[in-house]
Amino acid sequence: MSAEKSHFRKVYKSDHLGVPDLEDLLEEGKRLVFTIKEVKQQNESVAGKRGDFNIAYFQEPIKPWVLNATNAKQVKVFAGGSPFVEDWKNVPVELYIDAAVKMKGEIVGGVRIKPVKPQLAAKAKPLFTDANFEKAKAAKATVEAIAKSYQLTEEVKTKYLEYVGQPVTA
Repeated sequence: MSAEKSHFRKVYKSDHLGVPDLEDLLEEGKRLVFTIKEVKQQNESVAGKRGDFNIAYFQEPIKPWVLNATNAKQVKVFAGGSPFVEDWKNVPVELYIDAAVKMKGEIVGGVRIKPVKPQLAAKAKPLFTDANFEKAKAAKATVEAIAKSYQLTEEVKTKYLEYVGQPVTA
């Protein structure tokens, strides 16, 4: 009979994102690129101390993150230079563990933002199909307007133009 083992990081878990959380994600082989959905200034208890903090919430299903001054400055840069946390929306960041982070003069390690803004892969546009014809025609959509939101093959483009009674040009 084998006894259940306890990982040493289990006792370091908190309600906010920290080094142990990133270590877990790295062990799972995950890339540490996330999108800050919004940042709120909140009065919370962090590491046993109550105070006002900038809390970053992510689009991805991970814990909220308490932004220290160093990380907040980097988010400000990525958010176009606005100093207002209300403007810090949909900001992509790549996090890493910096073993050299100091707190109160002691090296404790911490979470940092890489200084290069990550490029997120553009979401693929949905394919425009025959099923979209009626709605597009009712909206009087041109093929140019459709192409802004959909992938449009030449074959479907021709079929749509015929459907709406417009001349097909080569």
